[in-house]
Amino acid sequence: MMNTVKFKGTDIREKNFAMALKKNVNAYFKTNNISTKANAAMVVKTIVLIALYIAPFVLILSIPMSGLLALLCTVVMGIGVAGVGMGVMHDATHGAYSNSPWVNKLFAGTIYLLGSNSLNWKIQHNVLHHTYTNITGLDEDIDNKGPIRLSERMPYKKIYRFQYLYAVFFYGLMTLTMLTNDFIRLTKYSKMGLVGAQNKKLGSEFTKMLLRKTLYLIVIIGLPLWLTPFSIWQILLGFFVMHWVASIILSLVFQMAHVVEGTDQEGTGHDITSDWHVHQLKTTSDFAKSNKLLSWYVGGLNFQVEHHLFPTICHVHYKHLAPIVAETAREYNVPYHSHPSFRAALRSHFTKLKELGLK
Repeated sequence: MMNTVKFKGTDIREKNFAMALKKNVNAYFKTNNISTKANAAMVVKTIVLIALYIAPFVLILSIPMSGLLALLCTVVMGIGVAGVGMGVMHDATHGAYSNSPWVNKLFAGTIYLLGSNSLNWKIQHNVLHHTYTNITGLDEDIDNKGPIRLSERMPYKKIYRFQYLYAVFFYGLMTLTMLTNDFIRLTKYSKMGLVGAQNKKLGSEFTKMLLRKTLYLIVIIGLPLWLTPFSIWQILLGFFVMHWVASIILSLVFQMAHVVEGTDQEGTGHDITSDWHVHQLKTTSDFAKSNKLLSWYVGGLNFQVEHHLFPTICHVHYKHLAPIVAETAREYNVPYHSHPSFRAALRSHFTKLKELGLK
């Protein structure tokens, strides 16, 4: 079983902030008479992002092309599938896409386009990351990633000194390692009691995951082998490039929301003395909120504060909720982290990486 921490906020101001925030956000949806779930713009985005992934793959399979052009298509596939992960799958796994469970389950399944596993993501992201944000030992997002140290509370090694120089390359391996690490993770989550908590059984989930990953590899590697003149090495290179591009995008977007200057990191040796809602603001940061194209593509994950406070609300509404959250935070003197641009957030992340690389 897993060790947990409790949020024992004693400051009445923090409790009043949480109540006022919920009231203000609920009032926004009631006043404007709109649903908290997806709208027509979200449906269009879903179609565009999925097409951005599938269309280049269909072109590779059906049209004779040079190796260079095919490689460019895999880059587009990486951009597309990262967009699907951030802008479609992420909402659906939180139950934020629709009020219909089957619709959420359907679009949560788009994670299989990356060869990953929906149950693992739900446990790792929804349960661990969202409940215990930036708490070392519980939030796996800030666990050490090979030669990368993301938490000041993790053990130090000399190799971390230069991590700000090589981090991007290893970020690019995230989804590739998930192809095999998902099996280890699922077993670990089962021992922690987290698989059973989702009313799932390890044996059946393990078998389903094996079948899905096998089918994924048959489609993404087997079909090009069968239908194109490309060699196995060319196909594997394209497979690597697609995953590398998608992984860099996904890793940076998530890291720029939590592993940046100013955000708190906690340990598991004590309970948290803040209200849960205030803890989310202390450990999370928005960025580039005025960048419409970025906000569209990353699925509102640049409004990470709003997402952590209201994960079951579809991200298309976050741009309207952000001023409400910021104003309520000011009113109750609660921290609200935000970087004005993508570049500023990226710079802050690498500055934090450099700090974490020092003993």
